Amino acid sequence: MTVAAVLFDFSGTLFRLEDDESWADDLIDTDGQPFDVHETAEIMRRMTAPVEQYVQFDAEGQIAWEQRDLDPQLHRKAYFEVLRQSGVPTVRQAERLYGRLVDPMSWTPYPDTEDVLKTLAARDIPVGLVSNIAFDVRPAFAARGWDRLVGSFALSFEIGAVKPDPRIFRTALDELGAPATATLMVGDSAEADGGATTLGCRFALVDPLPTAQRRDALLRVLEHYELG
Repeated sequence: MTVAAVLFDFSGTLFRLEDDESWADDLIDTDGQPFDVHETAEIMRRMTAPVEQYVQFDAEGQIAWEQRDLDPQLHRKAYFEVLRQSGVPTVRQAERLYGRLVDPMSWTPYPDTEDVLKTLAARDIPVGLVSNIAFDVRPAFAARGWDRLVGSFALSFEIGAVKPDPRIFRTALDELGAPATATLMVGDSAEADGGATTLGCRFALVDPLPTAQRRDALLRVLEHYELG
């Protein structure tokens, strides 16, 4: 396949919310004990999983969960409940953790994100971002001078559709002026990101590993395609 355009997911693909030491500095359970490394890792996993639901909600909460990436208020409501059921005992702690989740500057790019964006730009191959998300991630790109390398930001809360709904992919394709049959979608969820295949796009799966453990997966994906 000759690739004429590339679409990328955000979380677990180009960027990752990392669990560093400061993340859980004041995370204390109901007994006054600090959360251990396994507990903090599990909270992080629940906050960043692209599709999986790890807690049970009441009827109102379930609606918030299912529509979380379409409305910032529902996103906040759903994830505060996830944090509560994950053992975060106070609103103050939940506020801090949630604030980090929705702060685009808290996210860490994968080591090859810049290289892959610049490689595609050098070949005049347009790039789009397609993300199920309830906050604006453009500042994470602009702060690094990468916003000029991305021709379309198709964010679910702005589009009104979530992956795998074809409408969100179609929005990005239309903004790039790219044919689906010559477009590659790269993401970490076969269920969500793989929805691009219904329009005729190819799909490549990457593993949402910690950034230190995934140095060049994006560049290796491109090696399998002719860039034109």
